[in-house]
Amino acid sequence: MTLDELRGAIAPLLPAEAAFDGWTDAALAAAAQALGVPPERARLAIPGGAVDMIDAWFMSIDHSMSSLLPPDRIATMKIRERITALILARLSIAAPYREALRRALAILALPTNVATAARLGWRSADAMWRMAGDTATGFAHYTKRTTLAAVYLSTILVFLDDESEDLADTRAFVDRRIAGVMRFEKFKAQLKPDPDLHFSPARFLGRLRYRTR
Repeated sequence: MTLDELRGAIAPLLPAEAAFDGWTDAALAAAAQALGVPPERARLAIPGGAVDMIDAWFMSIDHSMSSLLPPDRIATMKIRERITALILARLSIAAPYREALRRALAILALPTNVATAARLGWRSADAMWRMAGDTATGFAHYTKRTTLAAVYLSTILVFLDDESEDLADTRAFVDRRIAGVMRFEKFKAQLKPDPDLHFSPARFLGRLRYRTR
């Protein structure tokens, strides 16, 4: 395997070890042993310590999500159902490793890791929107992903302490949050803004050049 292939192969094995050893070199070595590769080679594939290990695991969840929800299945759903299903699919993948996820979030919450945490949250939201078929560009592209990242994070916090049958509490929480987002999006769509009240860089520069007398 190339180092990239090894990274992809070892990533799903990491949370099972991190639940006991934390996101440490010992967990990486144990996952390498389970895969049958030398720990030294595993460290070449994931050289960045705990944060890099978490990054690799989250990326593997992105990939596994597409296996649980193939395009032909996604295509039969409405947009709200797609986003809900994608969030729940991610949580189902992480469900056996809640302790590892809890430890991962604690590491990402450290001040030195805030930027990385934001990047990983954005990447997860972007993966979900792309799988949902979103083609938005410009401002809508960014607002959709920012909103979904916030919904996903708040859902994870509920999920970590959810002891209800079949994650009923988490599912209900997701439904409420997505419903709220959809109501807000519908409200925005009903607004008919006056273009003269919106900032236009071209108009602003034109007024600087040709000042009204």
